[in-house]
Amino acid sequence: MSKVKKDIKLFNKWSFINIEIKDWTLESYINMRPVIIPHTAGRHEHKRFWKTSKISIIERFINRLLAPGFIGSKIKGHKSSYSSGKKSKLLGNLENAFTLLELNTGINPIQVLIDAICNSAPREETTRIAMGGISYASAVDVSPQRRVDLAIKYLVQAIGAKSHSNEKQFAVNLAQELLLAANDSQESRAIKRKDEIERIAVSAR
Repeated sequence: MSKVKKDIKLFNKWSFINIEIKDWTLESYINMRPVIIPHTAGRHEHKRFWKTSKISIIERFINRLLAPGFIGSKIKGHKSSYSSGKKSKLLGNLENAFTLLELNTGINPIQVLIDAICNSAPREETTRIAMGGISYASAVDVSPQRRVDLAIKYLVQAIGAKSHSNEKQFAVNLAQELLLAANDSQESRAIKRKDEIERIAVSAR
């Protein structure tokens, strides 16, 4: 890695060096390319599968938070029930959440996010199979790319649910959910959701 790459830090605060992806099956699908501001302005939007190879995992997480209906009016200055178009505000909240994580744990918050994604990624789920007019659920393994997609989805849904009708600031709820998921705690809604999906798959074997 060149000296220039080593000097790149997220928000000029947190280094990408020595970040460990504990689940080796997800290494190829979690982009750890160093970025200062996770914002590519949609340059790879219409390129199939480029989200894994070209877009930072942190930007993918932010983009998912922008999805309509997930995060309500908890973001300061946000008047609608959608997050679309509020990326600059989300980036500020993410930076605040990462600062809280670093102060509370002493761990690089990028590592906390990666651990949360790895712990929230389901290994097995169910699919519907129709045969002769009869449909039934069957357990299937989840591909690594879909595991990452689902992990981000569950984390964002958990953060949205935690933020709804909650007096705490959005950055606080964001930091709490990431920390709980990183610790594989059953208090995390994302971890509960993953366990529920895997439990249903086990019963459908």
